[in-house]
Amino acid sequence: MADAKVIPFDDDRSRGSAVQRPARRRGAGSRRKGEPTAVHEVQPLPARTIPQDDVPVTREEPAAGSPAETAAGAAAVEKPRDDGWERRIAGGLSFLRRRLTGDYEVDDFGYDQELTEQVLMSMVRPLYEKYFRVEVKGIENIPSEGGALIVANHSGTLPLDGLMMQVAVHDNHPDNRHLRLLAADLVFMLPVVNELARKAGHTLACAEDAERLLQRGELVGVMPEGFKGIGKPFSERYKLQRFGRGGFVSTALRQGTPIIPCSIVGAEEIYPMIGNAKTLARLLGFPYFPITPTFPWLGPLGAVPLPTKWTIQFGEPIRTDGYPPEAAEDPMLMFNLTDQVREQIQHTLYKLLVQRRSVFF
Repeated sequence: MADAKVIPFDDDRSRGSAVQRPARRRGAGSRRKGEPTAVHEVQPLPARTIPQDDVPVTREEPAAGSPAETAAGAAAVEKPRDDGWERRIAGGLSFLRRRLTGDYEVDDFGYDQELTEQVLMSMVRPLYEKYFRVEVKGIENIPSEGGALIVANHSGTLPLDGLMMQVAVHDNHPDNRHLRLLAADLVFMLPVVNELARKAGHTLACAEDAERLLQRGELVGVMPEGFKGIGKPFSERYKLQRFGRGGFVSTALRQGTPIIPCSIVGAEEIYPMIGNAKTLARLLGFPYFPITPTFPWLGPLGAVPLPTKWTIQFGEPIRTDGYPPEAAEDPMLMFNLTDQVREQIQHTLYKLLVQRRSVFF
């Protein structure tokens, strides 16, 4: 083979390429005798920058605050939420199965605790939380166990205050106690209302039913003003009417259970009663037929209550277990205790009205 002639590198890339081939075939570092070493010294190749796409990817833990961590955190938050929905759906299907098969309990008063907690209170709770925005005070005055008689003022043209008080006790008491209300005869004469009232735990306002519930250790609610309180004109708002004959005091004395006064502010303004169509009320068999600024002038829309701000305060208990059993037959003691409960409720109403900023806020 002929000896390759060394030609210095110049700008002619095609010529330089042809001349370098024999040198590469001889191998790096080889030289012919007599050739200058500097001419054939192999220069080191510059370090090749590896493109970003060629760099192998290594999985690492995402840094704090990185998008990957944010996405992972969001996924972790979403997972329990999905599980919560699954549990709700499973619970709802299980509830329907028990209702269809009759596998649920109802006491001798007709009270259905499961239906009340999962359906009836769920229907009333948005009105309680979002519409009337009920604020509850003094819930610690309600005992954790055992019977107690809660006595409250009554107002509002329609008995929504009783329902709000029932939700207030259940949702705010640490033990989620249920309030069994004593209702008037009219409630149990109405076709649909009768069944719903029984399912929700309400019973007839009589001493026998109240004593049976208190003996079982239940919370019993009573509104002694009755229709005189709920149907009074707007001009007499927050002025307590007569508390009947004090039968609730006699019941509490017989059972030795505490009496808890309860004051409700906000219910008086939901249907401002400016008139009473007594003739129409007698024809319909109602104790009164209310006339408000919106009813009956606006038809069904007039039945929508005004969104007032409510406050429900439970006062300190009045103990009755220190009296002898025959005290329930003492008319003077019954009168004094009845007047004491009434005065405590009235005083609290005035105090709450002074503290209230507005009817609606």
